[in-house]
Amino acid sequence: MQDQQEVIAFLSRADSYGEADGCVERIETHGSLVFLHAGRAYKLKRAVAYAALDYLSLKRRERACRAELCLNRRTAAQLYREVRSIRRTADGRLHFDGEGAVLDWVVVMRRFPQEALFEHLAGAGRLGPGLMDELGAEIARFHAAAEITPAFGGPLAIRQVIAENRQELGRYPELLDGGTLEALHRATLESLEALAGTLDRRRRQGRVRRCHGDLRLANICLFDGRPTLFDGIEFSERLNCIDVLHDLAFLLMDLRHHGLADLATRLLRSYLAHGTEPEDCRPLPLFLSLRAATRCFTLAGSARRQRDPAQAADKARQAMALLHQAGAYLRGDGLP
Repeated sequence: MQDQQEVIAFLSRADSYGEADGCVERIETHGSLVFLHAGRAYKLKRAVAYAALDYLSLKRRERACRAELCLNRRTAAQLYREVRSIRRTADGRLHFDGEGAVLDWVVVMRRFPQEALFEHLAGAGRLGPGLMDELGAEIARFHAAAEITPAFGGPLAIRQVIAENRQELGRYPELLDGGTLEALHRATLESLEALAGTLDRRRRQGRVRRCHGDLRLANICLFDGRPTLFDGIEFSERLNCIDVLHDLAFLLMDLRHHGLADLATRLLRSYLAHGTEPEDCRPLPLFLSLRAATRCFTLAGSARRQRDPAQAADKARQAMALLHQAGAYLRGDGLP
């Protein structure tokens, strides 16, 4: 990210936004830096590359910003405002838009308090049945209107997810028991074999759509009193063009991981009640297991990076709990 240091410094200063002073807060994620000033959030794509994400070139970052704006306006048009360029004037100064060479791009969003995130609401005990009913209806509406993408999904796509989960989980032998990992891998493949025909039929029937892709509590907020989905995946069609139940499963799993099993059940019932056609839930245990496994290796990686031993131990404990839960879903235990 050395090439972005000048842009990062620009976005970190209040005078870049037309104020002589003031506070600019910064939030870092694996793929972005978000700068919070006044009533706006400015999201800069980091010049990084991972397995499914490549923001190394300026052109790729511009394309990702425009895709993020377009895709997330489906669910959060009131949050996503515009894409802006950061340019250099002839005298060397940086500014937004106008004339000059483009140095980078940002997505501009309306700012909301972090306390409005459903992840925070869950931790504060402020999620309830009424919100789950509203959220289920919103997700059902979103899925019903989403573009059908039959070139993706089906058993081949799920087999790839299983392979990737196995590879990623295997990176943490000091945290995750190898025998449990192998047992989960075998059970997941057996479940896929039993469901292959169902998964392919769902693909052909239009149940694979351009979904959110990262539908968890941290990517939902209460905005203007309504549950609002945001920060959907824009960088990979393989990750957002998925079965609608695979999309929903991340949120159901996340609620259970937060100890909110009753709310997960309430959410699923609301989703099914508001769907435009009858839903076949037989693949749901497999999807829940895949989401739990993915979250497991994410937490294991976080545990390894922690400098605080107590936080590292907590992340490791959560990762191991999710590994066991992934197996339990396949056995039919703990389903919503």
